[in-house]
Amino acid sequence: MSVLVYTENTNGSFKKSVYEVVSYAKAIADSLNTSLTAISIGDVEQSALTALGNYGASRVLNVSSDQLKQFVNQAYASVIAAAADQIGADLIVLSNSFSGKGLAPRVAAKVEAGLADGAVELPDVSSDNITVKKAAFSGKAFAITELTSAKKVIALNPNSFELRETGGNTTVETFQPDIPGNDLAAIIQDIVRTTDKVTLPDAEIVVSAGRGLKGPENWGMIEELADVLGAATACSKPVSDAGWRPHSEHVGQTGIAVSPNLYIAIGISGAIQHLAGVSASKTIVVINKDPEAPFFKVADYGIVGDAFDVVPRLTAAIKAYKGN
Repeated sequence: MSVLVYTENTNGSFKKSVYEVVSYAKAIADSLNTSLTAISIGDVEQSALTALGNYGASRVLNVSSDQLKQFVNQAYASVIAAAADQIGADLIVLSNSFSGKGLAPRVAAKVEAGLADGAVELPDVSSDNITVKKAAFSGKAFAITELTSAKKVIALNPNSFELRETGGNTTVETFQPDIPGNDLAAIIQDIVRTTDKVTLPDAEIVVSAGRGLKGPENWGMIEELADVLGAATACSKPVSDAGWRPHSEHVGQTGIAVSPNLYIAIGISGAIQHLAGVSASKTIVVINKDPEAPFFKVADYGIVGDAFDVVPRLTAAIKAYKGN
């Protein structure tokens, strides 16, 4: 069984989630006693491509085309399927990122593979059928999925697997598959991203706040704490619905599901809809003046106190610790 991993780039560079998924795919390849091939689509620096060897990719297929400079779901799926066919890959691994959520099922359909998305740990590959532990019910539970098809696709949740540097080298090869014309019927002309902020799906630390902040004018202390920690900012649904913060920051069952190493909830009661989107966080810290707030029941650490008193003192303490 050969393994292929798709390495998603953002503006020509790789984020931490890419090295996670390559490390994950390499661990699977080692379990199967086979090598790992990576595929990159878009304009990526040669140095970034060769760096994938440090995480276990022995070969990189580089697809650079004017038609594929911007992400196009169907076209990218066709390219990945063509790469899998060329190298004889029976297992394809992707990151379960925002783009990956739409890409993985398309790839699976094209190669007639079983799909396990939202994987949270290494699969059991001891038999022909691969067993995968994955997040289910918006992160409120786990499911054990058995892939019985000849070909298989696994999408790994961000922040679910540690980086593993192998110190290896890789060879970079140009790959130019034929792209069906109908795959390019709808083209994204431009993607505008905020380049000065940490994005929620990739964030290792998230600082989130709710209605306890009383109004958008008080968000400065949340942004300051996030800046000191190198964190992404988030909010509860009522906050985004009220227009205090953009909907792109809304985490929860109907917003973005996150799985950071540290999630700090400030002035959020902890409704089940919100918990559904943050329960995969490795450590949860809750700051709330209501000692009966439901969020305390799932918190690893809790501070009962007024956010307007606690947060500035916490920020000052972190600055002092870091010598800022």
